[in-house]
Formats: sequence, structure tokens, C-alpha cells
Amino acid sequence: MRQAAFDSRGSHIRWTEVSGAEPARVYVHGLGSMSAVYHAHITARPELAGRRGLFVDLPGHGTSDRPQDFGYTLDDHAHAVAVALDTAGVTGAELIAHSMGGAVAIVLADRRPDLVSRLVLTEANLDAFPPSTAASSGIAAHEEEEFVATGYARVLDAVGPLWGATMRLTDPRALHRSAVGLCRGSSPVMRTLLEGLSVDRVFLQGEDSGELAGREGLEAAGVRVVTVPGAGHNVMFDNPGAFAAAVAGTD
Repeated sequence: MRQAAFDSRGSHIRWTEVSGAEPARVYVHGLGSMSAVYHAHITARPELAGRRGLFVDLPGHGTSDRPQDFGYTLDDHAHAVAVALDTAGVTGAELIAHSMGGAVAIVLADRRPDLVSRLVLTEANLDAFPPSTAASSGIAAHEEEEFVATGYARVLDAVGPLWGATMRLTDPRALHRSAVGLCRGSSPVMRTLLEGLSVDRVFLQGEDSGELAGREGLEAAGVRVVTVPGAGHNVMFDNPGAFAAAVAGTD
């Protein structure tokens, strides 16, 4: 495990690392998750062997610190990941990012283009103000203190054992602020940033999640959209072969 201080108080973002050839692949998890849990099984596959890999836990999540005075906006998270990559000596990385992590990766690619050569986004959040049925909207609908006091426990009960296993390692205040930041989105919004990027961009949409809104606009901007059969939001669990092929660029 490695770490880097990302704020003035010396709070640390942490990641585990697999050695290998460059460019590195950097794995970024979603809201209430952890990178290694969602991605380590993928990097063990033969088609992905031999490359350097970093499994980054966003601030407030997993093994990273959870400062109480941190904003946890998309820009804040992207800054922390940039500090980790600078410390690790990473440039021109391939970012493999899921859900909220995809939104963070898009912001990072816009703010620090030297760090990113390719994006593989799995059901990334592209728009602000998601529908009320989205998990982030449900969390953000609480007032922060109420969520910390009682809402966090109710959400843990509701999300089920798989997501709950990593969400219970997420600081409740960080979880709420991250959800609020995700719902507010970036400026310009993530979809606009993604369409304006020049790096190779792949967007994975689980077949069970339904049609991707705005797919035509993304494809017109050069984003390759792949519908993954037999998969929902967690493509890397539901169809790991297709996920690995997309990461390897052999799909």
C-alpha cells in the first residue's frame, strides 16, 4: 500500500499497486465502494497481465483518510487522485472507472490531461441532478447531520450485503458529501467534458440497465459505447470476460 497527502492537514489518499509495464492502469471505484474489491479479480486475467495497476480508494472510502472538513466534490476527488498519480510517478494512464469514479475520472482527464491517455468508463454518471431513484439522489436528499445520525444506517440496511460490505467502510459524512457533489456535477457537466476530450474513450453500459441516455451524442463525439450482455450496473462482476476485453481493447 502507498499513500500521499492530499490536503493541508496531511490527510492521505491510499492505493495498492501491482508492478508491470507502462502505461499504468488506474482503477477508480464508485460511491461507497473500494477499488481493489471491484477490480482486482479483473487484473488477474491473462489478457490483462503484465501491466502496472493502481487500485485507488477515494477520500473517505476504503483505506483512505476521511477528513471531516473536506468537500468531497468531484473536483476534490479528482485533485486527490491527481496527487496520488503524481506521487506514484504516473503519467498517461488508462483510467478504468466505475459509476461515480467515472465522473471523477472525466473531471481528472479534463483538469490534468497529462495524467490520462484513455478512459474506460463503466456506467459513469454523466449528468447532474440524477432521478430520485438513483442511490446518490436518495443519499443527497437527506440533510447532512440527519444522514450521519440515522440515514446512513437505513441506507446500509437497504443496499444489500454486496454494496453494504464496502459502504460500511465509507465515512458517513464523506458518503453524503460525495453524493451531494455527484448530484451537483461538474462545471461544465461531465457529459460535456467527456464529449470534448480527445483521448480514447470507451463507455460500458450493462444490458440490464437499459438504453444509455444520449448515446447518439456520445458516439458522434467519438466515444465508443458498448452494451454488455448479461450485465447490470456492476459489469465487472456480472460479465468479467466482456469487461476485461474492453479494458484490454480486444472487444
